[in-house]
Amino acid sequence: MRENAPALAPPEVELNTQLLDAKLSPPRHEPRGAVSRTTLIGSARSSGRRVVSITAPAGYGKSTLLTQWADTEERPVAWVSLDRFDDDPIALLTLLATAFAQIAPSASRLGSDVRRLGGSPLGRAAPAVAAALKTSRTPFVIILDDLHELRNPDCHDALSVVIAGVPPGSQFVAASRGEQPHLAQARAQDDSMEITPVDLALDEAGARRVFAGAELPLSPEDAAQVIQRTEGWPVGVFLAAAITRDGGEMAVSGDDRYVADYLYREALVKLPEHHQQFLRRTAVLDRMSGPLCDAVLGTDDAQSVLRELEASDAFLIALDRRRGWFRYHELFREFLLGELRRVEPKLILGLHRRAAGWFEQNGSPAMAIEHLLDLPSERLRVTHLVSEATLATYQAGLLTTVQRWLRELGDKEVEGYPPLAVIAGWIALLTGRAAEADRWAEILERLSYDGVPDNGSASFESGRAMLRSFMCAQGPARALEDAKFAVAAEAIASPWRDQALYLLGEAQLLAGDSAAAEVAFDQGSTEAELQANSDIRIECETHLGMLLMDDGRWVEAAEHIGAALEVIEQRTMQDYAISVPAFAQAARLALHRGDLEDVHRQLTRAMRARPASTFAMPYLAVRGRLELAKVFWALSNQTTAHHLVREIEDILVHRPALGALIDQVADFRTMMSSSRQSGRSGGPPLTTAELRLLPYLQTHLTMREIGDRLYLSRNTVSTEVGAVYRKLGVSTRSEAVQQATEMGLLGA
Repeated sequence: MRENAPALAPPEVELNTQLLDAKLSPPRHEPRGAVSRTTLIGSARSSGRRVVSITAPAGYGKSTLLTQWADTEERPVAWVSLDRFDDDPIALLTLLATAFAQIAPSASRLGSDVRRLGGSPLGRAAPAVAAALKTSRTPFVIILDDLHELRNPDCHDALSVVIAGVPPGSQFVAASRGEQPHLAQARAQDDSMEITPVDLALDEAGARRVFAGAELPLSPEDAAQVIQRTEGWPVGVFLAAAITRDGGEMAVSGDDRYVADYLYREALVKLPEHHQQFLRRTAVLDRMSGPLCDAVLGTDDAQSVLRELEASDAFLIALDRRRGWFRYHELFREFLLGELRRVEPKLILGLHRRAAGWFEQNGSPAMAIEHLLDLPSERLRVTHLVSEATLATYQAGLLTTVQRWLRELGDKEVEGYPPLAVIAGWIALLTGRAAEADRWAEILERLSYDGVPDNGSASFESGRAMLRSFMCAQGPARALEDAKFAVAAEAIASPWRDQALYLLGEAQLLAGDSAAAEVAFDQGSTEAELQANSDIRIECETHLGMLLMDDGRWVEAAEHIGAALEVIEQRTMQDYAISVPAFAQAARLALHRGDLEDVHRQLTRAMRARPASTFAMPYLAVRGRLELAKVFWALSNQTTAHHLVREIEDILVHRPALGALIDQVADFRTMMSSSRQSGRSGGPPLTTAELRLLPYLQTHLTMREIGDRLYLSRNTVSTEVGAVYRKLGVSTRSEAVQQATEMGLLGA
């Protein structure tokens, strides 16, 4: 599968920088008369607890507390504001890594490294962030606002691993509207301090402070009445002060209907009509800037309106240092969206369309997609956008985001645009979901499409032929036919030609024509380097190295294997299925050189990555395991060699026709059965199922919860955990994690 597609313009650097700055900067707005939370903050700081949680409904001043903490903290502060687009483990980990890098110069590359570890958020990316935190010599504070935006359990699993890396003297502080899943472990370790609505509710002194900020006197009797009626709800107290300032009575309660009534009467109706329209219509935006608002509204004064609204305390919060990006207070935005649906419902579709157009023009198709996903009338447009953006988003490590897009579109919509169905097949294949990949392959056989695909391939037929050739479900002859068709279809300038050439080389290997395969791999590698396509470069260079070693040309082979390994390191692709053959051939080369340390290192890397190498990519999966088995056999580790051959046999049940590769497997099996090899047999390796489970041992999850993540029964999980303990020679989860990390099976 291609790494780059021509229609995918890289995200516009300035927009990306602005949005990131808005997420990593404490809000620059604090309500007049905001109550000091110094006592609460001081208690949390001095508690000695590494984990601090602020959990309360909207309107309790959680963000205000966090802002005051950040403003008064002497330790370096890494701030992250979350929104619904961060509900992806790699997006979350990248934000945390980037925020930490801003206060820890030694971690300057952590954010970019983590994003490239998208293939393994729990196995590599989360441990990498945790390790960086753990080794910090300077105590720090990480502040995470709006944790309730994370609904994906994978995000919370990754976050629990990161929190475990926070060293003594440092603190992790998070605010949320609901329960914070990571608290269970912290509570069990007596390592948490929890701030609740009871702690955040205002008392009479707090009420007087709020009214003083509104330049209003408040007697002790009135203060008691305000607190009684609002039950100390901070936003209710603020609204009571606003009503009193505007000549109204202090009859206020914490009921949300009251808030809506007040916001309508006082915060909206009294504004000029132009500002009212501005507020209602821009509520469709999660984050807003002047240029974005102008594009959505068809105006040219949005920046000045934003500044005026901010100055008037209209529930608008500046998000960055330059005051270029803003958001509404959540309660206010919910109210405004309700008003928009009530007053101008027919405008909503157009507002989202124009927002999507602005993001698309500014190099952020992913944000454009988010504005269109829920609009039935925009299905055709959004399927094209997803087709354009999926590969770049996948390569950025945001696999969960890609899967969400495809899931929300639904199979019917994906099938409705066949080039996107091809991409859905690739995504399933490359993420190890073999059965789903087969399902998409079957669907694709029924589809046709005469247009030019958005992903840059010459045609739908060419794209389908490449996927079919790679999956090789119909045998080597059809794989060769499909590869030749794709090479002929993808012209010299096509960005998919390198993939077609690689597939041609693979099909020729299955046909037993090594000489022709070498030519195709050489051409494919050259094209891949020109296109900066890491996947194809790795595959072609690995196979060139293998063929040269087969021919006894070890010096030349070393150059090609080295080139493949270099790309893997540069792109942090150690856990990708395509890296398994590269590590296997590197182990073979190291064995020839007599470098046993490197042999074992490369074998560990290959064995760790192999769960993603399934029967959906049969010749890669079989050849990688066969080469590994040969090296293990040469090291007198018969147990692992036999285990790998059994895995090959399982793959051949699904893909029995693999041409010359079948004969090579048979020859090796015969050699094993006839050999009287002596020496150590070695212990059994972790199976692919056990390797998938291993990262979850870092988390606080119970056996049943791990089973829920992996769609396994509790008994199956318990059995696999027992097998992991036995094979690693440990008896506890912490020992298993430590041993696996030392062996290179966990961590970066």
